[in-house]
Amino acid sequence: MNRRENLKLLLAGSFGTGLILSGCGSETNELAHQPTIGDFGSYGRTPEEIKHNDLLQSTTFFTDEERKKLEVLVDIIIPADDVSGSATDAGVPDFIEFMMKDIPDYQTPMRGGLLWLDHKADELFGKKFLEISQEQRLQIIDEIAYPDKAKPEMQSGVRFFNTLRNLTATGFFTSELGFKDLGYVGNRPNAWDGVPEEVLAKHGLQNDPKYKDVYLDIATRGTIAQWDDEGNLVG
Repeated sequence: MNRRENLKLLLAGSFGTGLILSGCGSETNELAHQPTIGDFGSYGRTPEEIKHNDLLQSTTFFTDEERKKLEVLVDIIIPADDVSGSATDAGVPDFIEFMMKDIPDYQTPMRGGLLWLDHKADELFGKKFLEISQEQRLQIIDEIAYPDKAKPEMQSGVRFFNTLRNLTATGFFTSELGFKDLGYVGNRPNAWDGVPEEVLAKHGLQNDPKYKDVYLDIATRGTIAQWDDEGNLVG
């Protein structure tokens, strides 16, 4: 499996595009956190949201061994290439750590899935997942990465990997590294130098020379235009 093949599989999971587009994957209909809007004075997070996030950041879900296993897995899903870095370079493990605490429904399936990998590695190679070679790891992943081809007895692993793949994609493509990988630059200010002369010429028009230095002056583009009583632009 290479990076581009992995990305083609991002929508193959049972969660579909829902997680990637919304960042949500909980199976519960109840909201674990319902902050009230307080008097926070300016745009940003409410005091309740800040308190909630601080609480989540103060605890750790993954054990050291689980964290190492997670780092291996997310880099299998999105490895580094000549375009950008890997999932761990983008901070995806930290994102998944946060999601485990923000949406507790993820915790049991995630921890169970990581344990499942150890059982499968022991079954096939007599060692834990972190102790086997990368080639052997990929052999296991190949059996759960393609839902349509997976054997019935591998469905537990498939469900786990679907969730992990969706979380990895969400974390990566909402990071600065992921934005760069997509070529997304967002809204940026530009400098407009007027309708091109050749376009105006086709319609028998031209920019008025006496106004050109005023309305095409980039240095003053933030200045509100001023008009005289006769409707002439004066600055």
